[in-house]
Amino acid sequence: MKNENGAETRAILIRHGQTPWNKQEVFRGRADVPLDDIGLQQAEAVAAALQEESIALVVASPLSRALQTAQALARSHDLPVTANEALIDIDFGRWQGLPAAQVQRQYPELYAAWLTRPHNVRFPGGEALDTVADRAFAGLEALVERHVGDTIALIAHRVVNKLLICRVLGLDSSHFWQIKQDTACINRLSLGATGWVLECLNDTSHLRHLSSATADF
Repeated sequence: MKNENGAETRAILIRHGQTPWNKQEVFRGRADVPLDDIGLQQAEAVAAALQEESIALVVASPLSRALQTAQALARSHDLPVTANEALIDIDFGRWQGLPAAQVQRQYPELYAAWLTRPHNVRFPGGEALDTVADRAFAGLEALVERHVGDTIALIAHRVVNKLLICRVLGLDSSHFWQIKQDTACINRLSLGATGWVLECLNDTSHLRHLSSATADF
């Protein structure tokens, strides 16, 4: 996909702030887990960091942790938040709501595959990475087609963001673990005449004043 007329469309891709399940290393997926106090502070820090951006649209996953993060940014730009199902988190199936340590005990072979061959894993009762990547990237392309020349902000999830960045870079889902996405991080993508460009990855500099470290879980 390219912007043939030379206009550059920018996408600011943000991971939601911290939830209790992030801190406890519990698989979230479609569970609607809200931000904790640190996550709310992270959301405000994202909004402050992007205050001077000329953002035309704020789009978020319909899950509350993404919507809460998006609302802080939207308020600072006097914009509404548009929920978009394309950005919803992966369905972890029977792993949802379980701590990583428990998953490792109950599903040792599948958990080992998740850490080494993530593109080959379909979560029991849930989705595979390629399904999420197809859905999320189609959603991203539909948004940029409608907002040529604009800057749009998208607030989603660790899995979704990693897969979108892989697609932008022309990588398949086997490269999932080579992309880091800390809570409340900021990524910058652009689409111009030559196609997609990744301009910034996993920026957390706006969170340094907070007492709690971010994490890629």
